[in-house]
Amino acid sequence: MSVRNLLLIGFTLACVAAAFLLPAVPQPLAYHNFADQRSFLGIPHFNNVVSNIGFFLAGTLGLALLIRSRVRFEFMRERWPYLVFFFGIFATALGSSYYHLAPDNDRLFWDRLPMTITFMALVASQISDRISVRTGLVLLVPMLLIGASSVIYWRVTERQGVGNVLPYAMLQAYAVLALLFLAILQPSRYSRGSDLYWIFSWYVLSKVLETYDAEILSLSHFVSGHTLKHFAASLGGFIACYMLINRVLQHPATTADESLKTPSALP
Repeated sequence: MSVRNLLLIGFTLACVAAAFLLPAVPQPLAYHNFADQRSFLGIPHFNNVVSNIGFFLAGTLGLALLIRSRVRFEFMRERWPYLVFFFGIFATALGSSYYHLAPDNDRLFWDRLPMTITFMALVASQISDRISVRTGLVLLVPMLLIGASSVIYWRVTERQGVGNVLPYAMLQAYAVLALLFLAILQPSRYSRGSDLYWIFSWYVLSKVLETYDAEILSLSHFVSGHTLKHFAASLGGFIACYMLINRVLQHPATTADESLKTPSALP
């Protein structure tokens, strides 16, 4: 096992330990008080609701490209993490819209659950691209279950009056840093692997915009930081689409993955 793989495993274990050993952090109720409270066409919090159109379009486009075989893979089964990734983006559009219609902890669960699907599937896709196809596919379901468990755990603890959102927050931070770690230390088998940096950058920008939600609205008098956050985060999905349809295989998989080869129906 290479040093970089050991580092990734060590980082993973450290995040898991921190998530459950650090003091519990309840979800601040003030989180739901977004700066833009305006309604339009009978839709409450209109801008924060309709700005999820970016997730809807990116998820739909990605699923269409994969289902219609517009993306080339060395192994057909490599598409599964990406299918789950784009499904997560599509579901985020629905969950986030539902949450922003009437923000509270119960609805926030349906916003966060599809986001964990998106995060974990993207990490699994990059493990497949950069370390081992077989490993990425094997880890996909366990990673999805861990992601979902972090949100379910938060919801259960909130209902018990001892809310702890830390495992979910750690999972989100882990996914972002793990992707950056993979991008720096291990090249993709495909071209355009550096596009992962753009996905990372737009996500970081979205978190900055979210942090300055009220300040951006007070400056623009038109759009809030949280609304812009939705558009910035959804751009990561469009970049993933662009990456997939333009990349080519540069380094065939290792011998250990050769058994995954099946006759390809791709054009």
